[in-house]
Amino acid sequence: MDITDAVNKRKTFRGFKPDPVPQEILRELMGLALRAPSWANTQPWEFAIVTGKKLEEIRQGFIQKAAEEPHPDLAFPRVFPEPYLSRLPAMRRGPEAAKRRDDKEFRKEMRLQGARLYGVPCVIYIHTDRSFYLQQGESVNVYSVFDCGLIAENIMLLAVKYGLGTVPAAQAVMYPDVIRRVLGLPDSRLIVLGIGIGYPDMNHPQSQVYSTREPLDKVTKWYGFD
Repeated sequence: MDITDAVNKRKTFRGFKPDPVPQEILRELMGLALRAPSWANTQPWEFAIVTGKKLEEIRQGFIQKAAEEPHPDLAFPRVFPEPYLSRLPAMRRGPEAAKRRDDKEFRKEMRLQGARLYGVPCVIYIHTDRSFYLQQGESVNVYSVFDCGLIAENIMLLAVKYGLGTVPAAQAVMYPDVIRRVLGLPDSRLIVLGIGIGYPDMNHPQSQVYSTREPLDKVTKWYGFD
């Protein structure tokens, strides 16, 4: 598949078929994704690829905690000043969407959907070493997380090649204690992101929704060009 096609076809799916993703496909995809760049080739990523009973155990653990405040290893953004606020998809869906955002039951259901991990049959958890992220326990090495983002994009673009859809979700890591308990990961592992992966359900309402992007000339200045 041409890289341009993969970039244009990649989107965040929130509806998946129950069909399992074969391990051999995931092994091939992940092997290719490892070509991502990183600071001085440190390759700070490791992966926990979870399906079946283990994923269901994580899902149930999240559902039980859905009423609790999330406590992810990496803090979620709390404030969205402009221009970022107006770019949020929910802000572009008109007054009806605004009403639903104020609906407690609707917000509760959205929280539960996230806790259920959108029904994905498999999740790729990306984690990194906490001591490499927290340099001597003081300063933060943001590049270790940045590098994890680079390989996350590789994974999501390669998924398109195999007919798979992905959902990169901070919600998938909002209760890292559950993930560590189920998978036996030590506290020394900082859980960065969960990428849900599976065969997308194209009949799901959100499968036809594509988020917009700002025009290139709005976010770019050119220097030194004649």
